[in-house]
Parts: sequence; structure tokens; C-alpha cells
Amino acid sequence: MGSWALLWPPLLLTGLLGRPPGAVAQVQYCSVNKSIFEVEENTNVTEPLVDIHVPEGQEVTLGPLSTPFAFRIQGNQLFLNVSPDYEENSLLEAQLLCQSRGTLVTQLRVLVSVLDVNDNAPEFPFTTKEIRVEEDTKVNSTVIPETELQAEDKDKDDILFYTLQEVTAGASDYFSLVGVNHPALRLDRPLDFYERPNMAFRLLVRDTPEENVEPSHTATATLVLNVVPADLRPPWFLPCTFSDGYVCIQAQYHGAVPTGHTLPSPLVLRPGPIYAEDGDRGINQAIIYSIFSGNVNGTFVIHPDSGNLTMARSVPRAMTFLLLVKGQQADLARYSVTQVTVEAVAADGSPPRFPQSLYRGTVALGAGAGVVVKDAAAPSQPLRVQAQDPEFSDLNSAITYRITNHSHFRMEGEVVLTTTTLTQAGAFYAEVEAKNTVTSGTATTVIEIQVSEQEPPSTAMPGGGPSEDKRFSVVDMAALGGVLGALLLLALLGLTVLVHKHYGSRLKCCSGKAPEPQPSGCDNQAFLPDDEANWAPAPSPTSDAKPAEAPPTPAEPAPPGPAPPGSAPEAPAAAGAGGSPAAVRSILTKERRPEGGYKAVWFGEDIGAEADVVVLNTPTLDVDGASDSGSGDEGEGAGPGRGPHDEPGGDDSYI
Repeated sequence: MGSWALLWPPLLLTGLLGRPPGAVAQVQYCSVNKSIFEVEENTNVTEPLVDIHVPEGQEVTLGPLSTPFAFRIQGNQLFLNVSPDYEENSLLEAQLLCQSRGTLVTQLRVLVSVLDVNDNAPEFPFTTKEIRVEEDTKVNSTVIPETELQAEDKDKDDILFYTLQEVTAGASDYFSLVGVNHPALRLDRPLDFYERPNMAFRLLVRDTPEENVEPSHTATATLVLNVVPADLRPPWFLPCTFSDGYVCIQAQYHGAVPTGHTLPSPLVLRPGPIYAEDGDRGINQAIIYSIFSGNVNGTFVIHPDSGNLTMARSVPRAMTFLLLVKGQQADLARYSVTQVTVEAVAADGSPPRFPQSLYRGTVALGAGAGVVVKDAAAPSQPLRVQAQDPEFSDLNSAITYRITNHSHFRMEGEVVLTTTTLTQAGAFYAEVEAKNTVTSGTATTVIEIQVSEQEPPSTAMPGGGPSEDKRFSVVDMAALGGVLGALLLLALLGLTVLVHKHYGSRLKCCSGKAPEPQPSGCDNQAFLPDDEANWAPAPSPTSDAKPAEAPPTPAEPAPPGPAPPGSAPEAPAAAGAGGSPAAVRSILTKERRPEGGYKAVWFGEDIGAEADVVVLNTPTLDVDGASDSGSGDEGEGAGPGRGPHDEPGGDDSYI
């Protein structure tokens, strides 16, 4: 045992050098001063790794055990030929063979350990992952396992850190990750399909604990979770008087039918027709309807799909039906029941009534058969003629309509249609008869249908296109405006001529200029001749008339207002004594004298109130003449009704 121990060192040295120890002094071998190196991956090493000592007469080459293409020998130096990549090869080996004349003398091994560097970003095996989650999933359940959400990092020693970021607001209240290094998705609170039918998240992974560490790499992926509704709620009869999404206080229905009659159409119920829907609207199972109880004598029938309630037979007397109607899901999983109250009430059989005695419609000239008559008040809508039963609105559906007196039009339900091409414009009147097929009551109304040249314009909707009413072009409107302007001008000219003809003298008076002198002896133009006069009787003179003084030339008075038709101007004073038969009175007329003042007309006291007023000539009184006429001597020798100035050519006029 001891001798073997002494032989181990020489044998070991012989295995390493390939020569017996005693031959070291005689033969020289290849050598390197360092055989193991460490290099970071992705490093481009341009300097030689090591210098190889090669004895004279020997040469060194790379052996077959060397890492392919990783090294090269230039001269007696070993170079790294590539940029090492830890993920491809973490250990590089160079086998050095020293030979002398083809005989192997020495073999050496140089090892390069590649150091890992964080140079790769983690990667998810998916970009978007969409999964379905049942609405009734238990809280704290794992929705997506960790293995399905893990990212991969080629840097084998990296530890990955995960973060879940919500895309849908409030989604993080429902889901979270099990841990920062364990990306399993967990449910944190109960799901509600109606509140949040789907949610989205952004899953972030990082290969460093913190973002500000360099180098650091990240990756993201999207998670979409669609909530699948679970069958949690029974059918609900609508409308719900209260609902919070989980519970519905459902409707009960009420209606009435007439006794002795069978309604031909479904009953009109309050607050609406019988209708139920699946409480889980996401599942939305079809509902099957049936009458559960209360259907005395099988009076009513309910349609299993629509829920329409109709009468199978009439009710002979007044009574109340309490029907329990069942709505069940088509999969028979859940159902609910509601109550329908129907009262049978005695009916008087009143005839139907039209809300209008006259309806107005319009249709285009040349319209063919089958054209709908439009409502004149709303040309975009069809004219509807509808009668109503005064007692039961349910009987409205039993009313039929027909036109009794016109072959160009017919009724189709409540709408009026043409039966032939309309070739004549004008208004057509048609009588419409409404008949209740249940009670046999009838009523009539009248339709006025205006057949026009153009189709009535349709009412443009807000935000719609331009109006289609093109009955009048711009040229037509311009021509119409020119004609109306010419007519207005002619009317103004005619009015000017009439005003000048009848009120020319007054306009001259008011203009402030004295009118031109009129020839002596002309009639007062303010009065008409006897054959054209149409005056009312003049008032009788008063008994306390005073002598009239000569009228002075008055200042320009304001124009008198219009007097009542037929009235005479008031006399200023009597010309003589009240009791004298020769006494006369004078009044001023509206005619001005050329030399200033107003013309006067004289009246005798013995002239009655019924006497006509006649103008003899234009008075041209001067101051002396006016004074003489007021003296008491002027009545001597004069006959009744005559004065001192009654001779021809006198200055005063007498009546």
C-alpha cells in the first residue's frame, strides 16, 4: 500500500504531460500561463486571451474538441473569435495540440466561462388573452392559473415581477394577482353581468424589482374577461314597479270586457299587455305563458308565446275573473306567477263615435290606384280615420270602415287609398262608415280630399336634407314680386288722383298760400246743386237770436273737424230782431273768401227746419254792408223773406 502511494505523483505527472518524469529535462513542452477565463456575454474581445509558449521545432493547433468557430490561433497567441452569448453557450473550450514532426507532444485546454448579462426582455406567450368567467364564480377562486399567464425570459437567472393594471374603470375591485412573482388571476368579489359584463386589464412583467434599475426590460399583454350570465333570476312580468337588477316587484294586470259579447281581438289591459322576460337578460330564455287558475268556464285563452289574452266565449252576466298567469322559461328551469283581474261589465251597445265630423286629406293629381291619402294638416303622414267605442276601448279593434258614396277611394283599415288614377283636380267628399262588428253599431263622418296639382310638401326632419318642395322656382317668385309691385304703384297713383280731386282746395288752404281769386257770381263749390243735394233737415232758428254783426276778417282758424252727416253748420247770431218776420240769420261756411275770411249764408227766421239749404251766390260783404244789415230799418217796405240786399248783384246770399 505504501509503495503504491509513492508511485501516484510520478504516474499523475506522466498522464498530464504525456512523458515520464525523467524525460522533462530532455524534452520541452507547450505551455500557457493561464487556462481559465471569464468573459461577459455580448463582449467583443479583440486582445489575445493568452500567449502560448511553443518550443522550437514544434507547432500548436486547435484540436477537434474545441468549441466550433469560437477561437483562432495567430502566431503563438490564442484569440476569442466570437462575441459570446450566455443563452447559446455558457462555457467555451479551446483544445491546444502541440506537435513535433506530426507527433503529438503536448495537449492543453483553455476554458472561457461566459457570464450572463440581463440583455433580453421577458415575453408573454400571448398578446391578448380573452376568457369567459361564469357570473356565479365563487370569490377567491383562481380564474386563470399561473402557468397560463407566465412570461418567459431567456436570461435564465432573471426573476420576473408582475403587475396587473386595470383598463376598465373599477375592474381592479373584482380581480387581482395572487402574488407579484405568481401571476395567477384571482376573483375578489361577486360578479354582476348587468353591472359589468366585461372587463379588461393590462398585465405588465419586469425583469427587475424596480423600474429605475439598469438594465431593465418589460413586456405587456392584455387580458379580457367576459362575464357569462348565470341562471340566477326567474322571469319577470313587466313593467316592474321596482327593480334593483336582482329583484323585480312585477306587474299585475287589469281589464274589462262587455257582457254578452265576445271580443274578437286580444284584451286591452292596464298597465299594458301581459309580457314577461327572463330575469337573466344575458341568458334571455324564451317565456311560455299559461293560465294557472281562475279561468271560470274556460272563458279566456292565453297565447303561449305572445301572452295575448283573448275571449273564448262571452260572459252572460257581470262578474270578476281573477286569473293567475304563469310565465315559465323554455328550459323549464324557473318560472313566476302574476294576477290578471278581468271585470265583465254590462254594455249598453252604444254605437262608435268619430272624434271629428270632418277629416281633410290631400293627394297628388295623377296618383294611381293604391296611393295613400295624406293628412292635410301633416302632409308627411297618412290620413287616419278612427272611430272609438264610447264604453269599451277593447271594442275599437272590432270596428271596420268603408266608404259608402265614392268609387275613387276605399278604406284599408283606418287609412284611405285611391282605387283609380285621379285625372281631375279639385275637392272630393267621401262618407266613411264605421261599424262595430260586435255590437253592430254604426257611425259616419266625412272626408274632404283635395286633389292638387303638386304632391304636398313633406315636413323636413331636423338635421335632414333640403326641402323637397319645389312648386315655385326663383324665377316664378321674381315675376310674382314684379307684378305685385306694379299693382301697388298703380293703386298709389289712383289714390293720389282721388285725393287731389276731392280735397285739392283744402290742401291749397292748408298749404299757407291764398287761393287764386274766383270769378264773381260763382256758386259755392262746397255745396251741391238742388238736384244733387242730399242733406238732412236744418235745425229751426232760436227765438233769442241776436243781430249779427258784420263778420270781421278772422285769423286763420284751425280746420274744423268733420261734422255728422247731414248736419248743418251752426249760425253765429240772428240778423235782426227775433220777432221781426224780416229777421235773418247768417252762418259762416267752410269756403274761404279770396280777399280773406269765410263766406256767409243768410237764413230768414220764417224758414222752417225742414227747408232745404240752397246757395244763391257768393257773398262779398264789406264792413258797411254788414252794419246796415243789422239795423232795424231794413225791414220797412220789404216783403217777408226779403231784405235790403236782395236785388241782383247784392253782396249777400239769401235763403
